Amino acid sequence: MKVILPLTLVLIFGLLYLNTRSSFKAAVVMLAVPFSAVGAVWLLWLLGYNVSIAVWVGMIALMGLDAETGVFMLLFLDLSHDEARKAGRLRTRGDLVEAIIHGAVKRVRPKAMTVAAAFIGLLPIMWSTGIGADLMKRIAAPMVGGLVTSFLLELLVYPSVYYLWKRKDLPEGAPTAAPALADAATHPA
Repeated sequence: MKVILPLTLVLIFGLLYLNTRSSFKAAVVMLAVPFSAVGAVWLLWLLGYNVSIAVWVGMIALMGLDAETGVFMLLFLDLSHDEARKAGRLRTRGDLVEAIIHGAVKRVRPKAMTVAAAFIGLLPIMWSTGIGADLMKRIAAPMVGGLVTSFLLELLVYPSVYYLWKRKDLPEGAPTAAPALADAATHPA
């Protein structure tokens, strides 16, 4: 495990870098690993499970799931940011906040569905009592616990980190109204 776990983290970072072409974005996605590990460790503690090879296999699977959902969150934030910039609606930091909120809100439903699907798939394993159930529970437990904290991280922390990263080029100020909204306000129908 001394070799496999660090190697897994390096491989995930390398694949993320190849996908995003940005070491910062890859590092932001890798933020999910410690946050999801917190939830995994909490659930392992609550269930009274000791660390074993099966638990480490579950942790490695959790890292892959975190990387996948983190990439999608950054993709939606990037798309919303680029859309606002191309439309000329990205002039102040307030506009950036609106673009980030728009991108994060687009991601709530797909992220919730991903977490719910994983939960629904893993809960029968957590309740099983047959042959091999003890081993499978120890693989599933880190994933169940880690999904909760990862879900919160990606919806609450990623947008904040994205804002801190993108705000450097924009002046402070309140959001500017979109041209269509400004016209509607000055020329009512």
